[in-house]
This record gives sequence, structure tokens and C-alpha cells, in this order.
Amino acid sequence: MTLLALPTRKDEAWRYSDLDALAAAWPVPAATRITVAEGESAHDHLLQDAADGATAVHDYVIDIADGARFDFHLLNIGGKLGRVTFAVTLGKGSHFELNGAIIGGGEQTLEIITSVTHAQPDATSGQTVRSILGSHATGNYLGSINVARDAQRTDAFQSIKAMLLDRTATANAKPELEIYADDVKCAHGATVGELDKQALFYMASRGMDPATAKTLLLKAFVAGVFDDVAQDDLRERFEAAALAKLETLV
Repeated sequence: MTLLALPTRKDEAWRYSDLDALAAAWPVPAATRITVAEGESAHDHLLQDAADGATAVHDYVIDIADGARFDFHLLNIGGKLGRVTFAVTLGKGSHFELNGAIIGGGEQTLEIITSVTHAQPDATSGQTVRSILGSHATGNYLGSINVARDAQRTDAFQSIKAMLLDRTATANAKPELEIYADDVKCAHGATVGELDKQALFYMASRGMDPATAKTLLLKAFVAGVFDDVAQDDLRERFEAAALAKLETLV
């Protein structure tokens, strides 16, 4: 059996990754394949919380048939390298929704990589990703929306925001649109910022200690990412894991 070659930084999808950490776990497991049948609705989730120093790579290949819908919720917080990829193909009138958060510290590299292909008309998709990074952590989002020539009336967006808690942390955000149809609505945006000093000052003036103030602002920053998780216990699990990770950063 011939093993796949280890990726290099010449591959755009791996440009900002931790290839040393990847090499220690190469080859990675085969991709998880998900098919949503015509007219059906499905959802899945991943709380990526690998142990310190570990390498975790999760690849998803998702086919969404005509008139179907698929929702995915992701919290990426674990391991030295935590990488989650999505290769999605949409049928006519179908929908894909990704809501994800990256929270990292130390020397972590955490990544969300997406390729969403609108292959047929009238499909919609949304990608919302929020990142919070401290110490020397690196958070990467590289995502593309690819609209085929016949995929008229596509409606798609990417909303990417990153918060840096230290000047030594790094956020790489690269949303992309590749459009071959002319009747489409596609939008993308990416911002990288720091905590609002005025908001911290206001909260301190009301007697709140700095750590609590920072934690509340950071919780607000990622608020909404998991609001539409249908199962209460799953939503609470995600929120608790996010809060526990945030508390290690402040």
C-alpha cells in the first residue's frame, strides 16, 4: 500500500498549519462521509478536545441532496494541532450551515478548513466562525464558497471573526468566493481584533474584577454560535467546555 505524502506549505490548505505535529500522527484517519438524502434534514457536531500535545485531524466529506438540509456545530479547543475540514457539495435547493468556535492558548494550532460547492441552483449555505486566541496560539480559518456555472440563485455567506488576547497570538482568516454563475448572492467578511478596553474599564468601574470582566466579554463574543443546538444537554456541554477553556486564557 502506498502512503500519501505528507503535505507541505506549498499546499494552500496547509500553509499555516503545524506540519511537525502532523508528521507525528501521519497518516491521519480516513474522512468521515455523510450523505443527506433528498428532502431530509440532519445535523451533527464535534467537540474537538484532544489531550495536550496530541494531534487531532477530522475530515468530513458531505453530500447534501436536492431539497435537503445539514447543520454542523463545532467547538475546536484541544491538542497541539486540532484540524477540522469540510468538503461539502450541495444539491438543488439544499442548505448547509456551519457554526464553529476556536478557542486556543499556549502553543496550539487550531484550524477550520472548508470547501463548500454549490453544484446546483437555489441552494444556500452559511458559515459562522468565532476564534479566541491567547499566548502563542494560532487559529486558522481557510474557507471557500465555490459556485458552479449552473448554480443560479445561490445564496451563501461566511462570517469570520477572531479575538486576540495577546500580541503573540495569531489569527489567519481567508474566506474566498469562486463564482461562475451570474444570479447569486454571496458575501464574506473577516475581522481580527482585541478586547474592547473601554468595555473593560466600564466593567471595572462597576466593581468587576478583570478576569471576570474578560470572561464575560469573551463569552459574549462567541454567543450565538451554539444557540440553535436543539438538544439542551448538548448545548450545555458545548457552552461549559468553551467556558472552561476561556478560563484558562484569562
